[in-house]
Amino acid sequence: MDFLYSIVKMAAGRVVRFGPQIKEIRIHLCQQSEASKGVRDFVKNFYVPIKKANAKFPILIRECSGVQPRMYARYALGKESSVPLTNLKAEEVFSQLEKLSKGS
Repeated sequence: MDFLYSIVKMAAGRVVRFGPQIKEIRIHLCQQSEASKGVRDFVKNFYVPIKKANAKFPILIRECSGVQPRMYARYALGKESSVPLTNLKAEEVFSQLEKLSKGS
């Protein structure tokens, strides 16, 4: 529980604010698979602070049985990037979000 508390506390201090270059974030995950556990933890612990900091920004969470977890970012002019999230911890998923938010 102390570990989870420290992750949530760290998330509060490291909120991602999306700039005008990024138009949408989509996260695909499985509701039950072990490969998506870190993504589920990320949604549970990081989603609310991120959404509060980016109230009008579309962050889509898509659950589908058996899907491999992946995060997609859509940028201006329809450009998209994605990163696999298989077996990542919640903090690592957050780091991937930071990278995508900067266009990398």
